[in-house]
Amino acid sequence: MTTPPAAAEPLHTLSVGTAGPRIAFLHGLFGQGRNWSTIAKGLAGPAGDGVRATLVDLPDHGRSPWSAEFSFQGYAAQVASTLRAIDPEPWIVVGHSLGGKTAMTLALTEPALVSKLVVVDIAPKSYGNLDRFTGYINEMQRLPLGEVRDRSEAEARFNESDPGVKAFLLQNLRREGASWRWQANVGLFAADAARGDDSAVADFPFEPGGVAPYDGPVLWITGAESTYVVDEDGERMRAFFPKTRQVTVKGAAHWVHSDAPAVVTEALRRVVASTP
Repeated sequence: MTTPPAAAEPLHTLSVGTAGPRIAFLHGLFGQGRNWSTIAKGLAGPAGDGVRATLVDLPDHGRSPWSAEFSFQGYAAQVASTLRAIDPEPWIVVGHSLGGKTAMTLALTEPALVSKLVVVDIAPKSYGNLDRFTGYINEMQRLPLGEVRDRSEAEARFNESDPGVKAFLLQNLRREGASWRWQANVGLFAADAARGDDSAVADFPFEPGGVAPYDGPVLWITGAESTYVVDEDGERMRAFFPKTRQVTVKGAAHWVHSDAPAVVTEALRRVVASTP
């Protein structure tokens, strides 16, 4: 697979905290960096001196530039360039789902930039296809943006029974003048989903033995109610990341940091506390 060059334009970021270790947060598919705001503020503390957190909008999401072609190596390269421009010293990197695969790719390709890695509810494997997201993608494409007058009408016309999922997806809807557009590159992900089992988003770019393992400490946070990580994934995870420690959060599904923010914040606080 050919890695596309990193975009000249840096990724959009938000900053939380004024002192402490550098920590970067990477969101999942159709998310934005601000999805990690509650966790980042909890780590920074009332005085803002617990961490210096950077909440990254991944390529094709939020206010970051779009890609012509999807690639985890390309995403990781853009994250690396953005983080180095802020601070070239090593970072704690936290990633959920799509952001977790991007964070793993970053650690494997740019290990000197990652002091510690935290992966939230995703494994370094192919998930086969994007069937889990096809319904969401189709509904986003069906929403007649040219006819929508306001956000309440968009919510009424968007067919999704789960209010949390609906709110999560509609956070991507942005008004520009009298019109609306999706901040996420829906067309790119629709094209990837149409590839079925050849989906690049559902895949992972490396096989064990094909790249040097990342030798730094790794915290693997998984949801007990999630189906994204199974017991058999442990062997593959440790092949890439030998120093992995897994924490399974009871009662949490795939969006672990939303289902159990206090637990995730405390787990990350311990990671930060052990960072020089």
